[in-house]
Amino acid sequence: MTRFCDFFFFKHWDYLGSIVASTSQHVLFFYFFLLVFREGQFVILILRKYSDNESLENLGTASTVQLLQEVASRFSKLCYLIGQHGTSLSSFLQGIKEARSLVILKHASLFLDSYTEYCTSITNFLVMGGFQLLAKPAIDFLNKNQELLQDLSDMNDENTQLMEILNTLFFLPIRRLHNYAKVLLKLATCFEVTSPEYQKLQDSSSCYESLALHLGRKRKEAEYTLVFWKTFPGKMTDSLRKPERRLLCESSNRALSLQHAGRFSVNWFILFNDALVHAQFSTHHVFPLATLWAEPLSEEAGGVNGLKITTPEEQFILISSTPQEKTKWLRAISQAVDQALRGTSDLPPYGSSSSIQRQEPPISRSAKYTFYKDPRLKDATYDGRWLSGKPHGRGVLKWPDGKMYSGMFRNGLEDGYGEYRIPNKALNKEDHYVGHWKEGKMCGQGVYSYASGEVFEGCFQDNMRHGHGLLRSGKLTSSSPSMFIGQWVMDKKAGYGVFDDITRGEKYMGMWQDDACQGNGVVVTQFGLYYEGNFHLNKMMGNGVLLSEDDTIYEGEFSDDWTLSGKGTLTMPNGDYIEGYFSGEWGSGIKVTGTYFKPSLYESDKDRPKVFRKLGNLAVPADEKWKAVFDECWRQLGCENPGQGDVWKAWDNIAVALTTSRRQHRDSPEMLSRSQTQTLESLEFIPQHVGAFSVEKYDDIKRYLIKACDTPLHPLGRLVETLVAVYRMTYVGVGANRRLLQEAVKEIKSYLKRIFQLVRFLFPELPEEGSTIPLSAPLPTERKSFCTGKSDSRSESPEPGYVVTGSGLLLPVLLPRLYPPLFMLYALDNDREEDVYWECVLRLNKQPDIALLGFLGVQRKFWPATLSVLGESKKVLPTTKDACFSSAVECLQQISTTFTPSDKLKVIQQTFEEISQSVLASLQEDFLWSMDDLFPVFLYVVLRASRIRNLGSEVHLIEDLMDPYLQHGEQGIMFTTLKVKFRGCVFFLSPVFCYNHLAANEVL
Repeated sequence: MTRFCDFFFFKHWDYLGSIVASTSQHVLFFYFFLLVFREGQFVILILRKYSDNESLENLGTASTVQLLQEVASRFSKLCYLIGQHGTSLSSFLQGIKEARSLVILKHASLFLDSYTEYCTSITNFLVMGGFQLLAKPAIDFLNKNQELLQDLSDMNDENTQLMEILNTLFFLPIRRLHNYAKVLLKLATCFEVTSPEYQKLQDSSSCYESLALHLGRKRKEAEYTLVFWKTFPGKMTDSLRKPERRLLCESSNRALSLQHAGRFSVNWFILFNDALVHAQFSTHHVFPLATLWAEPLSEEAGGVNGLKITTPEEQFILISSTPQEKTKWLRAISQAVDQALRGTSDLPPYGSSSSIQRQEPPISRSAKYTFYKDPRLKDATYDGRWLSGKPHGRGVLKWPDGKMYSGMFRNGLEDGYGEYRIPNKALNKEDHYVGHWKEGKMCGQGVYSYASGEVFEGCFQDNMRHGHGLLRSGKLTSSSPSMFIGQWVMDKKAGYGVFDDITRGEKYMGMWQDDACQGNGVVVTQFGLYYEGNFHLNKMMGNGVLLSEDDTIYEGEFSDDWTLSGKGTLTMPNGDYIEGYFSGEWGSGIKVTGTYFKPSLYESDKDRPKVFRKLGNLAVPADEKWKAVFDECWRQLGCENPGQGDVWKAWDNIAVALTTSRRQHRDSPEMLSRSQTQTLESLEFIPQHVGAFSVEKYDDIKRYLIKACDTPLHPLGRLVETLVAVYRMTYVGVGANRRLLQEAVKEIKSYLKRIFQLVRFLFPELPEEGSTIPLSAPLPTERKSFCTGKSDSRSESPEPGYVVTGSGLLLPVLLPRLYPPLFMLYALDNDREEDVYWECVLRLNKQPDIALLGFLGVQRKFWPATLSVLGESKKVLPTTKDACFSSAVECLQQISTTFTPSDKLKVIQQTFEEISQSVLASLQEDFLWSMDDLFPVFLYVVLRASRIRNLGSEVHLIEDLMDPYLQHGEQGIMFTTLKVKFRGCVFFLSPVFCYNHLAANEVL
């Protein structure tokens, strides 16, 4: 007991300090000692006796026991802090330390927090009826000496119940806060008013006094709540009673009723600090305040004294008896909701004496809620943003079975960009969707990864695959890997699509219906087989054309995959053919009944087999391919049908799409670069064109299209990105079949036509296809060389951009992206003739320049006599090689580095100009080229440009995709010259001819 008294002597040394500073020390010292013993002894011993597990059984529920242990822990912490303060105050009184070193001043926040924690634990213990349970153990401990307890509590009424005495005893330490405030205030009088010490002591004194008043209010709230629980029905008390829950008001003492309630119904509304409870007879429902919205009804709505209460799953109206009651309830609910959202008490911040400004709770807020009523969301928990009782904004929704949605909400439904996960217990994996939602359903672009391993990337509608999409099934190591890209309708393949069966090495390009190949289509295989014809229920059935790698052709009827059945014609590679009836599977033996024909050699192309001339007639027309892709782009612009819609609405939709995409990328881990951000910002502005259309406006449109197509966030950019993906999917891999070249070319031309329609819709002032744009200024008389950058004063044909064409406007944007698969098809189709040409080029390029010029018949006056090497003039010797017309050769080699026909034509044109410049330098006089003179010189340049491995493919690409209006201009004539020379070279420079002619040259 002596140690205990000594400890509490130091514990309350701060109070001694205040007494010593004002009155006689010796008289009041003994009084203070008794006061300390009286306040501390009983609390410590009771807690020490009943905090061990063996004696806790008599204290009620486990939660009450835990609360008592918490009180003991926090009281011990409080004693330690006060003991430290006693030491520091003693040092101050003896003059050892300054006032600023006082513990209650230096660590004021720690003291304030400790007292707050202790008061919280005591009030929680009080609310749960802890003192009533503690009364019996206290009597046993004191041997029923209640007078001692009453004396310790300073309560003179002999009829005071033991529970009230215990309550008073446990709250006695909190009284010390007032003494701390007095001590600090007295110490402040020892300093100048303007000194920092004075201000510090004054502020700390205010903090302690404010906390004392605040904890007093908390005690009253707890006692008020305890009285309420004693009158509340027992079963409800067990379910609603919580240590932290405090009663604010209830409708039994404030008239409040439910609108349209039954005549004999009983509705009791109880407002706690964390929930609003609606009790009816023996049932009740709890509405958490974080997800509760209260607003007064307007007089127009007939609710003069009405309050509208909105919760996530219910909405009801409360009617008060008077306007004053309505105001009180509205203020009480609003303040309680605001405090619940803040998650803090109404205690002012330490160091602030001003009261907190009450604010109306926000309509939009963040909160967590578990649904109990909605069938779709039953037992699901939502954590995120709310707006007027509904999830609205970013949030996370979790179901008990493991399903989870994370993303945007709108009016209570998934709407916007989000991520959805669905566990698959059978496969021990999960389905995973990332994409756009609308009104609670997957709608728009998204990626769905199935637990089975399949991945779908494309459009959704009403939780189904609908529109354009790509489905990957399995992996390359699995038993059935495949890919489908095309149109979907109500979760089934329908319309045009491409199916790549990687396991079988086959690719189907055609029409679909109800997940089956149905209609016209094309199939190519890794073994070089090509089929074009009709399909029915995934089978080749009806008329079709079948070509093998060696050019054997069958045209006729089919009954199954690769199975001939019926009338047809089989044509051999040498031209012989059989007409009759065929049956059997291709490659496994065919039964033939018919007539064998062996015609004479063909005299012209008209006599070639008809199959080659009409190949593609049974394929899907190019304009019917990928309609879903273009329809989606039109829908993004606000047009239900192509070309039908409001232009300004389309531009608004583009601006919205770009802004929305920027916001989504702002929150994603893949941040946009600075250049990408600047590009998006520039695309958000609608191009304005006033006045007559000019070349400058045409160039503005072209620049806008280049920017738009460089970002998939723009509708046109996404369209181009999708078209590039489907084109590569079609013509890469097994699709790299030389028979598909013309289909690939037709497809590009169809792209250009349909994209040009979109561009003209967005830019109505753009003239129609083939129109000429008037020049606002004459063409400059001097221009730069396309290849060398040298000045050239001679005129040239008009630039392609001055005539409005879809290819001139869009090929520079589209063709570079499609060039690799397209040029591969050209290389495969021209492989045989280019092998002949390349063999001769390699042989002839071994010859020196003079020998090759003589072999090709170039007139001697065009032979360069001297060459400039690093500024020095050197004579051309018989052994000189790869030096003559070197600038023209380098220029022509650049044809392989360009993509569009217009750029390739400029290379050809500049090559001719470089040849002319070289000849002018040798002749020192003007001259006029004749075709007989120009042909051998240009042929020399072509042969020396040996880096052009696929010159034939370059020629055919230009021929297929060049603008028609260029064919009759200067560039068209030069291209015709190149084309004639290449095709002539294949025969003229055949190995036998080259060998004999060179041998004769050497003899001469």
